[in-house]
Amino acid sequence: MTLAPGSPVPDVFSPAKIGEVTLRNRIVKAATFEGRCPEGRVTDELIEFHAEYARGGVGMTTVAYLATSPEGRTDRHQYHWGMDDGGMLRKLTDTVHAEGAAVSAQVGHAGAVANSASNKMPAMGPSRIPAPTGMSLTRACTEADIDRIVEDHVRAARGAAEAGFDAIEVHFGHNYLVSEFLSPKLNKRKDSYGGSLENRARFARRIGRAIRDAMGDRIAVTIKLNMDDGVPGGFWIDEAVQVARWIEEDGSADALVMTVGSSLLNPIYLFKGDAPLHEFAATQPTVIKLGMKVVGPRMFKEYPYTDAYMLDDARQIREAVSMPMMLLGGIVDRPSIDKAMSAGFEFVAMGRGLLREPDLPNKLRADDRRRSLCVHCNRCMATIYSGSRCVLRDHVPPVPARG
Repeated sequence: MTLAPGSPVPDVFSPAKIGEVTLRNRIVKAATFEGRCPEGRVTDELIEFHAEYARGGVGMTTVAYLATSPEGRTDRHQYHWGMDDGGMLRKLTDTVHAEGAAVSAQVGHAGAVANSASNKMPAMGPSRIPAPTGMSLTRACTEADIDRIVEDHVRAARGAAEAGFDAIEVHFGHNYLVSEFLSPKLNKRKDSYGGSLENRARFARRIGRAIRDAMGDRIAVTIKLNMDDGVPGGFWIDEAVQVARWIEEDGSADALVMTVGSSLLNPIYLFKGDAPLHEFAATQPTVIKLGMKVVGPRMFKEYPYTDAYMLDDARQIREAVSMPMMLLGGIVDRPSIDKAMSAGFEFVAMGRGLLREPDLPNKLRADDRRRSLCVHCNRCMATIYSGSRCVLRDHVPPVPARG
């Protein structure tokens, strides 16, 4: 809900709670795939990546992307719950906590965004739909697959709690698997998981309720939910409002993180700004690189960047539910933060701005006129397979094609 007239605007640097977890401030490092888990191994480089944000002043940092299932990885160089991490996830959480910040694990199943060629396992979807990175079609989930993936999410939540994470972010966005089920464009099922919004949302609600039933308040739960897939015929804001209401009714989340876009069909719609097609194509195997010359200009569209660019859409969700919410997208300075706080959002999430300046929260605390140095060139997207970073901050060597 928006703030009542005359109510004081919360200070972003004041403590706030998500579930039973108290954050030292209301700035969250958004999940941005790190590319620091070769063959799925959690590394000291990954730990330092998040420790730097903790030292830089965030209230919580989000580790991305920790897949619930082996076939749900975007490629094999990614951790999935069930792998032996050798105690490194506990080392990660202990290190972040020692710097005074909380830490969240983003969990989910990539669906058609998974790379079946890299994973050596078929990608999965609600229906048979293209899985571009593996140059294949998905295998449509059976009801047994759905049951197993629900339990995989519960296993991920338990694993995160045991490793010392304060929270999990459950991924229902970007046309990953749950988002594919929500999308009328991608979900062509004729059973109880397809057709009406109630049916398309059944998978998401089962996951949310199963995690809450298993975990109670042992770990804070946030849900990242698409508002708009950014493609004709996709999931849209009116449906997102209803799904958010159902999530609140189910009691399955302590906070909502609203997002947009489709990693399958329209990735720049999430980010806004430049579309680094040539830089991204250079990181791909030859066959995908050739395909991107044909489909890339249609897939990598450019959208003008504005500060707090998700605010107007997210306000519609904010007015429909009373649970805490986090605003993502174009949070770059105190005016954009204060605009979010004035609109009733309890938290803000930063991605590219923190890649550019990991200590941006400390800089904003010291100087409220400070603005992020990020120029929204989106060239960081092309570094995800060699270790995500801002190319304007660090020298980035040429990136070899993925194997």
